[in-house]
Amino acid sequence: MGEVRVPADAYYGAQTQRALENFPVSGLRFSRRFIEALGLIKVCAAETLRDGGELEVRIADAVIQAAEEVRAGRHDAQFVVDIFQTGSGASTHMNLNEVLANRASEILGGARGSKLVHPNDHVNRGQSSNDVMPSALHIAARQALLEDLCPALESLQQALAHKAEEFDAVVKLGRTHLQDATPLRLGQEFGGYAAQVGRGVERARRAAEGLAELALGGTAVGTGLNAPPGFAQQTIARISERTGQAYREASDHFEAQGARDAAVEASGELKTIACSLMKIANDVRLLASGPRCGIGELELPEIQPGSSIMPGKVNPVICESVTMVAAQVVGNDAAITVGGLGGQLELNVFIPVIVHNLLQSIELLANVSRVFVDRCIAGIQANVERAQQLVEQSLAMCTALVPLIGYDMAAAIAGEAHASGRTVREVALEKGVLDPLELERALDPRRQTGG
Repeated sequence: MGEVRVPADAYYGAQTQRALENFPVSGLRFSRRFIEALGLIKVCAAETLRDGGELEVRIADAVIQAAEEVRAGRHDAQFVVDIFQTGSGASTHMNLNEVLANRASEILGGARGSKLVHPNDHVNRGQSSNDVMPSALHIAARQALLEDLCPALESLQQALAHKAEEFDAVVKLGRTHLQDATPLRLGQEFGGYAAQVGRGVERARRAAEGLAELALGGTAVGTGLNAPPGFAQQTIARISERTGQAYREASDHFEAQGARDAAVEASGELKTIACSLMKIANDVRLLASGPRCGIGELELPEIQPGSSIMPGKVNPVICESVTMVAAQVVGNDAAITVGGLGGQLELNVFIPVIVHNLLQSIELLANVSRVFVDRCIAGIQANVERAQQLVEQSLAMCTALVPLIGYDMAAAIAGEAHASGRTVREVALEKGVLDPLELERALDPRRQTGG
């Protein structure tokens, strides 16, 4: 293909440089978690090759040292290829192989570019972009789900459950179709939010389990050509030991390389979690609307001015951040879904964009969940007086009278209350439809919340 000029101080080589020049698309690069996963695979692969006599000990040890440096983030600046590249991710895989080969050559006393350690013959022995990149995707996403997202969601669940207990005595108006409905307790409402997030934790763990299978060992098309016997099992066992999570070789390598179904499934779970967070954040800001002319049942922490023109205005900015993250995750899921459709014959060629969007979704959901707890949920207060006032004014209070006086008479009372601007209690008392004590008992808001 002719000569190509590579910066003298670069650890990468000619293949990376060509890709760098071929794909000046977005400026987006693979995340730290993904580079760490690639380094982990190369560490464990080199150990397996060394112990099996497939790779000279001094070369393997140099590759291992270089790969550990990559895992630790020492060479992140060397990973320069754009996300929007070859669909197999081969350009980034060769970026990795060249960085490791040149750094390992340097460790052994050679010069960068000397190929004392060869990127293909040594670093990539028994491997292919087509099995390494999907494996790194699964490892990075699984670790991010279990180490980042699940703890963040559990923290949010606990914060909401704590508020559910704190607000259990606060009776407020329910709303369906954004219209007045029968009363419930604010604690019940927040308990529902906590349950939603709890389901989200289950979904994240389910997604992580679906990513436990690794394509490693399938090499080019799933047949395992050029991989030493036992290479995949031994390397994956090392990966499991180092991560503390159980990984296993794919039960069918042709499925593992031809499709990205596990990633699509995981993204679907993340989209559902995003929908949950959107619902909760929207409810919180609706209930806190005001402070004087809205619902006003909740008071949110005042953390920053809300307007450049209106003095004293404070907005529900954390809720807004949560909803924007949810929108991004839903968009990422659309891209991942299209990527999942990109499996043709023996290879899916949307791996980089799936990696980028899946890991971004996990990171965004984890980060915004922590912010939601620390900057909003933990400081929410109930406006008890406002809640009581709205309950008493509600025409839906007549619902509790239906078993005692019938639907039609209750509807008539509600209609008159609405027309006259009075409460259901005032009209019912005036009409004498029930004994005053019986009416008081029937219209007790707390009794209407059950339990």
